[in-house]
Amino acid sequence: MEADLIIINEYCRKINLEPSFFDLLEENDLITIFIEEGERYFPSSELNALEKYIRLYYDLSINMEGIDVIRNLQNRIQALEDRINLLRQRLKIYESDVF
Repeated sequence: MEADLIIINEYCRKINLEPSFFDLLEENDLITIFIEEGERYFPSSELNALEKYIRLYYDLSINMEGIDVIRNLQNRIQALEDRINLLRQRLKIYESDVF
């Protein structure tokens, strides 16, 4: 077993969360769940995203489809920001030649 996996039942017990929430996330391809020896795990790399999903779902009452849309839009925004930064770097090369 990898060291960066978190046991779902223990995580849910610590933060008072229903384990079925992970089923909803997995059904909507929002989180990856691994099963080993009957125990369910999720990667610690997805912890930040998971906490965001918990806030959206429980605090703001956004359904899973809405969470998926928000995630996709955030990914598109990040890709556009990355593209803008790349274009700015390219533009700096030409600006330095002019002056």
